[in-house]
Amino acid sequence: MKSLNEQIESYAAYHRDGRNKLTHFFGVPLVTFSFFLCLGWIRLTDWVVPVTAATVFCAIVFVYYLVLDWRIALCQAPFSLLLLLLADWAARLPFKESLLIFALTFIGGWLIQLLGHAFEGKRPALFDNLLQVFNAPLFLTVEVMEHFGIRKTEHVRPSQNVGPAPDNGLKTILGRGR
Repeated sequence: MKSLNEQIESYAAYHRDGRNKLTHFFGVPLVTFSFFLCLGWIRLTDWVVPVTAATVFCAIVFVYYLVLDWRIALCQAPFSLLLLLLADWAARLPFKESLLIFALTFIGGWLIQLLGHAFEGKRPALFDNLLQVFNAPLFLTVEVMEHFGIRKTEHVRPSQNVGPAPDNGLKTILGRGR
């Protein structure tokens, strides 16, 4: 398994433009919420703390994050838990309402992120490696921690090694301008 720094470097190579990063602070939580919502429809128990496919998935991903870096995992956990709680609430709504919320957040989240990648001029990282989708919340957490000086940059930013991102717009996103 790659180290956290290797994972972040790989993800950061697709996210150098500040506008792209900013869109991800909206798009990633929306997509994560929608994924938790969809998994929340699969209810294993309805105890005081419900066990759903979303809670099981979230726990597995949290353990993966802990293995990568426990400090960052603990900083990121409250945000995932909040999204998980909100998604569980939405999963309990009548199915038509729940499905509408899912569709709006899923589509909206991806559209916001694709807009960011149009600014970046580079297609999303998950087009080259689907597992990058798990790194998005960690990347955002690391960005916030570095911004506030909580975590020092331990990796070389791709923007230090190469020039500005090319302006290929949607052609690159769709895989034609790489």
